[in-house]
Amino acid sequence: MKGRIISLAGAALLMSCVADGGIPEQPASGRLPPCPESPNCVSSMETGDKKIEPFAYTGDRETAKSNLATALSTIRGVRIVAEADDRIHATATTLVFRFVDDIDFFFPEGLQIIHVRSASRVGYSDMGVNRKRVEAIRAAFNRQYE
Repeated sequence: MKGRIISLAGAALLMSCVADGGIPEQPASGRLPPCPESPNCVSSMETGDKKIEPFAYTGDRETAKSNLATALSTIRGVRIVAEADDRIHATATTLVFRFVDDIDFFFPEGLQIIHVRSASRVGYSDMGVNRKRVEAIRAAFNRQYE
């Protein structure tokens, strides 16, 4: 029993270290990081199974950023960790295992869209969690325009 408890504690410590890997590096301007080969990522800048539609908005970019921040605040476990003129980086922490996923938003100049990428930091398959999360954020974002 004691060995099992020590093993579980060690696994929890390892998970917490891995899950807090920090903000991924941003690629060149105008792009989001590419998705890895594993099926635990969706992006509006990808094709095939990893493709997800960008968010659309009306009005100016600053209002859209504010509305997105409001939408993100309504999603459990999601928090904004960095912002720039044309980007928002957020993380989502899972409830049980405390895994951290990265969510990136890019607001291209002159277009009324928001490119989005959501990816797991660890593991292989996410069982569709990133896609579901992006769609929940999209729904919360779109409610800001109703």
